Amino acid sequence: MKKFVNDPKNFVPEMLKGIALANPKTLKYIPEYNLIMRADIPISNKVSIMQGSGSGHEPAHVMAVGRGMLDAACPGNVFAAPPADFVYQTTKLVASPKGVLHLLNNYTGDTMSFNMGREMAEAEGIEVRTVTINDDVAVKDSTWTIGRRGVAGNFFVMKATGAAAERGASLEELEALGNRVVAVTRTMGMALTGCTPPAKGTPIFTLAEDEMEMGIGIHGEPGRKRVKMAPANEIVDELLEAVASDIPYKAGDEVALMINGMGGTPISELYLLYGYAHEQVEKRGMKIKRNYIGEYCTSLEMAGFSLTLVKLDPELEDLLAAPAEIAIRVF
Repeated sequence: MKKFVNDPKNFVPEMLKGIALANPKTLKYIPEYNLIMRADIPISNKVSIMQGSGSGHEPAHVMAVGRGMLDAACPGNVFAAPPADFVYQTTKLVASPKGVLHLLNNYTGDTMSFNMGREMAEAEGIEVRTVTINDDVAVKDSTWTIGRRGVAGNFFVMKATGAAAERGASLEELEALGNRVVAVTRTMGMALTGCTPPAKGTPIFTLAEDEMEMGIGIHGEPGRKRVKMAPANEIVDELLEAVASDIPYKAGDEVALMINGMGGTPISELYLLYGYAHEQVEKRGMKIKRNYIGEYCTSLEMAGFSLTLVKLDPELEDLLAAPAEIAIRVF
């Protein structure tokens, strides 16, 4: 294993400490709960929004904490759900009089932890609502999850609900908005390589030089199929067909298109993929109103990408365009 790591057991805490030290005026780090939170919350007239899930998917979710996005994130270890106590304690710390919105990626461990954490918080009188994100069309019948997985589409739920919360939306309104975004968001990904969690020291899976995995999960879960390498355009065609035919999206729809890198794909290749995907989406009669190219929800150093479509309406487009300030800065 070649990684910048000291003791693998300290990989996540050391990463979180670095995030906090890089953003001393805006973020607060509470090591006991792996918690990164906005320094100015709770805010009395604003719903607090939090997410958890495992580490290893950065910038999701700890690097998406900031004004107009998440108010807090309490990840578990790499590819591991946060303990229920992390969820409970984080909910207590961020709770405002307007309540707390949990954003939950649909995985068995995450669901168990968030359900337990929510129940403990509610027993103390904190009002909590949950939005479950399950945008991954690759999953049909899976023994690895409790249904479709939450993957890169979670970004759009974070962004829309975060913007609406800044504008004063109620907890009930944010829950409805989050579910509406989930309903119009679909994703599918693929991998050229596996990835190596620091505590494991070996790849979760391996692929031959001429193989790729279609429909991969972000924790190394099996995909739909393992096949021989193909040209980039053919890969985009397969992912786009799976995504676009799911709702289905149709001619005349206004959409956002995301090409998300899985952690080890050069940005030049992501733009190559986007260029062809853009043309093919427009050939289907859809109008691309917003585009996203880069790393939003990764799987450590995995080489690969996912393709996401979001069906837009004027309100959702406006929320996605709203300003936000998070830990990742371009300059």
